[in-house]
Amino acid sequence: MNSTRRAPLLAPSFLAADLANLQAETERLASSAADWLHFDVMDGRFVPNISFGLPVLQAVARYAKQPIDVHLMIEEPQHYLAAFRDAGAAGITVHYEACPHLHRVVQQIKQLGCRAGVALNPHTPVALLEDIAADLDVVLVMSVNPGFGGQAFIPNTLKKVAMLKELLVDCGSEALIEVDGGVSIANAGPLVEAGADVLVAGNFVFSAHEGPVAALANLREHLNGLVLSDEAEGGRRQQ
Repeated sequence: MNSTRRAPLLAPSFLAADLANLQAETERLASSAADWLHFDVMDGRFVPNISFGLPVLQAVARYAKQPIDVHLMIEEPQHYLAAFRDAGAAGITVHYEACPHLHRVVQQIKQLGCRAGVALNPHTPVALLEDIAADLDVVLVMSVNPGFGGQAFIPNTLKKVAMLKELLVDCGSEALIEVDGGVSIANAGPLVEAGADVLVAGNFVFSAHEGPVAALANLREHLNGLVLSDEAEGGRRQQ
């Protein structure tokens, strides 16, 4: 791990939360180690499932203390960008695979004042972002196939994150690398080592026996420990 790397941002995913008590879940996370709140939108067309929509985002935003990171797993996202911004999105991520005019969509998101992200499905090569990387604020790497929570982490994600990090550096892009799917304390460290800046965690957080606040605190402590250990090792190498 690079000795200057900081612990990543943590973004618990509402897809795994108690959907009957979203106000309580949102208020509980307000004082947690969460940096963003991840909000998955599925349309039953781009992915084989339907999840949250605008009214639910509006409801969550009323109680949220952290920025809401909206991940649009939908077809023709360009028609809904302003509505999601108005409903409370601080960042909007669209899928490369859903946007034939991706540059235009990214510019629309930026003009709305939101953080602009592009997501890549597991089979989509990172090289396809070369011509737009400099315009992005976030690249979201799917470490599971999109559409359902609770899937197992795809090991090739580590290689893909490392390749993406190299591409972003070569393009002079300051985009954050976000990873979504199957993230846990077991793979969080290797993901940060590979170059991840934002970790989205669903089941690991909300299904934890100790509860989501404690789970996030444990993950934060684990990652901080890795960073501090690496900084100490870097200091010894410089002596």
